[in-house]
Amino acid sequence: MSPLLAFLSLLAEVGLGYPDRLFRAIGHPVTWLGRLIAFADRRLNRATDTDERRRMAGIAALAVVVLVPAALGGIVEHLLLKLPLGMLAVALLASSLLAQKSLGGHVEAVAEALDEGGLQAGRKAVSMIVGRDPEKLDEVGVCRAAIESLAENFSDGIVAPALWLGIGGLAGGAAYKAVNTADSMIGHRTPRHEAFGWAPARFDDLVNLPASRLTALLIIAAAFIMPGANAGNAWHALRRDARNHRSPNAGWPEAAMAGALGLALAGPRVYGGVMVDDAFMGKGGRRDATSADIRRALQLYWMADMLLIGAFGLLAAVTWLI
Repeated sequence: MSPLLAFLSLLAEVGLGYPDRLFRAIGHPVTWLGRLIAFADRRLNRATDTDERRRMAGIAALAVVVLVPAALGGIVEHLLLKLPLGMLAVALLASSLLAQKSLGGHVEAVAEALDEGGLQAGRKAVSMIVGRDPEKLDEVGVCRAAIESLAENFSDGIVAPALWLGIGGLAGGAAYKAVNTADSMIGHRTPRHEAFGWAPARFDDLVNLPASRLTALLIIAAAFIMPGANAGNAWHALRRDARNHRSPNAGWPEAAMAGALGLALAGPRVYGGVMVDDAFMGKGGRRDATSADIRRALQLYWMADMLLIGAFGLLAAVTWLI
């Protein structure tokens, strides 16, 4: 039943998103997970402990952060599936773990801000989706940042949770979201989290590995059918550049996106005032990205997303027949 759950959840989220009224009323699963992770960080991450003790505490925190939502997700799914139309109810809950509509909307907002309000408006819009300092970005940098974020978040915000929903149901999807949220909050190489966040960062790399590869293939497939995109170039960029990215996963969708659009993405960037000398994805492509390139990237993204939905629909049908 899990492939069907992933399929229905993707359909529900792309159609409905996560309503603002619901967010204002009860928050969002990511905010709930964030509170649990912040609590574990406050209670278990002691500056007076040795790095070894903090690393062990981080492993314990990760276990709790993952197992609690996974257990709740499994129980809720089990109970709901006993009811009429229970699968639809589970799918609506699971759709909150996906971000197709919000990701597309946030990236589209960057293009609109640049076109209508100029650089300052673009910087403000892109600050909603990237971790780097927007004030260090010129207009070309804002455009590249938006496209890079689109590629990377397609993988860990959509393909990965859908994949784990398809494998482990609501429990699998909730567990993945917990790992990913923990990595984003405490998986940093800072004095406070270098040791405590080691386990979340490494585990996040592991659970995102299959999705990043699948995302790259979806982008290449979408480039094959999208006018003006180049699937062959995307494939060559993927094989040549993806492994050179500082992240074991982000380079795959970024390289495929760069190659498909004829762009050069990634490269040296500033995070928290520190220059990160990253490799280029799509080496040899154009660096001067524009708002028009953001919209081309969005077109490619939506085509790839439709392929993902179609793939889960086909898998669900085959599973049902078997």
